[in-house]
Amino acid sequence: MLKKFQIVGIAGALIFSAIILTSPSNPPPLPEPKLGDESTNSVEIIATNFEKPWSIAFADGRIFVSEKTGKIHVITETGLLDSPLIILDTPEIFGGGLLGITTHPDFDSNHFLYAYYTYEENEKLWNKVIRITEDNNKSIEVKTIIDKIPGSPFSNGGVIKFGPDGRLYVGTGSVSDSSNEPQNLNSLTGKILRLNHDGTIPSDNPFSESYVFSYGHRNPTGLAWDSNGIMFATEFGPTKNDEINIITPGSNYGWPHVQCFSDNSDFVDPLECFDPGLEPGGIIFYSGDKLKVGNKMILATQKATNLFIVEINDNNVNLERMLSGLGRIRDVAQGPDGYVYILTTNTDGKAFPADDDDKLLRILR
Repeated sequence: MLKKFQIVGIAGALIFSAIILTSPSNPPPLPEPKLGDESTNSVEIIATNFEKPWSIAFADGRIFVSEKTGKIHVITETGLLDSPLIILDTPEIFGGGLLGITTHPDFDSNHFLYAYYTYEENEKLWNKVIRITEDNNKSIEVKTIIDKIPGSPFSNGGVIKFGPDGRLYVGTGSVSDSSNEPQNLNSLTGKILRLNHDGTIPSDNPFSESYVFSYGHRNPTGLAWDSNGIMFATEFGPTKNDEINIITPGSNYGWPHVQCFSDNSDFVDPLECFDPGLEPGGIIFYSGDKLKVGNKMILATQKATNLFIVEINDNNVNLERMLSGLGRIRDVAQGPDGYVYILTTNTDGKAFPADDDDKLLRILR
C-alpha cells in the first residue's frame, strides 16, 4: 500500500531579476546578491540558454554546469564563459549523455572535477566516470575512474557525489525494466557504487572487492546526506512510483521485483513512494542561514515542476512547495555563499521551453 503525502503551497509570486553576464579568465568569488524589496527580488537569473542541462557543482569561486550534449560550462563572478571547460562525445539519447558532475573535496589544491557520461562503442551504450584536471577553466588531463557501466537510451542513473566520508558515490541505472541485473552483485547495473577518489575499491565496502554499496535500484537521480550523515537517494520509477530512499550499506531496494512497498523482508522499503510520479531530480539538505527552511531536504522535480521542502518526521514525509513557475527543475545545490541554486531542464524534450531556457537561478528568500 502506498503511503499518502501532502503538498502544502506557499503563497506569493516570484519575480526574477537578471544578472548581465560576461567572461573573465581568472574567476574571483561569486558576489553577494543585492537584496531589495522582498516582493521584487526573490530569485536571480545567473545564466541562460543552456541546452539540456543536468547537474551543478561549485569550487574555487566558480559554478560548473553539465549539459547532456557533452559540455561542462564555467560561470564566474561576471558570467558564463564563452568556451566550455570540455566537450565530451555523447550520443543523442533521451536518458543519457553527460549527466552528473562533482568536484573533489580538495579541489583548491588538485583541481579535480568528476563527470559521469554515456558513450557509444561498437553500437553499444556504456557509461563511465572520468576525472578531469582543470587549469584556467580548461581541461588539461582526463583519467577514466570507472568504465563499462552498462548504458541504455533511458535509464542510466548518473548522479555522482562525494560523501562526508570522502568517498565517491555513483548511481547507475537499470538499463531495461525487464532486466534482473540490478539484483546481480557482479553487475554494475542498478546500483549505488562507492569508490575511492582514484577509482580503487574502498576496503570497507559492504561486499569484498566490489564497488557495490547498495543494489536493486532502477534509476537513481539524486544523492544527499543529512546532518547526521544519513544517506538519501531519489529514484525514478517506470511511469510512477518514484521513490525517496534511505541508503544503508549492502541493502537491496528490490528492483525489478518490487516497486514501492513490500512485505518481503529481503527488500528495503522506500521512505516515500509517489503515485502519481514527480520525476525527482537532485536533492540537498540545507545547512545555510540565508533561507528560512531549517536543516530540511530540498527536492527538485521535473514532472511535478516544483522545488519542494521535504519534511521528514518519524518516517512520514510532507512536501511543501518552495518554488514553482519555472517548468521542469532538474538539479538543486547549495552554493558556498549559503544560497540555493537550481537548474531548469525545459529543453529536454518533455516541455515547451522559453526563448532563454534553460536557466541557472539563485534563490534569495
